Amino acid sequence: MTFRLPQSLSRFETRTGVNVLEYELMAERADALGRNGLKVERAIAALNQFDSSKDGQAVRERLLDEAADVVWAFLIQREICGLRDSRDAVRRYGIPKEVMARLGIVRKR
Repeated sequence: MTFRLPQSLSRFETRTGVNVLEYELMAERADALGRNGLKVERAIAALNQFDSSKDGQAVRERLLDEAADVVWAFLIQREICGLRDSRDAVRRYGIPKEVMARLGIVRKR
């Protein structure tokens, strides 16, 4: 019995150099998206663990800025992978509106 590749993978059926490169690039994009997703999870968790009784407002601002930078990079990586709608990612990762409001802002360091 023989099996046929799904139509979504049919362009990789012939193993030319270009197709192999396309496959490797797709794999690298997916891996980068996963790594960025983990960074988003860590940044949001750090923000959620913030305790205003122990830490000052400056610490919270830093956590918000760091989370915004990580989320911005994640959403750009999603667009590179062809995922244009970010609403699902915002819901899935529980990204606060405060973080979303800071996306793309360049801060003086």
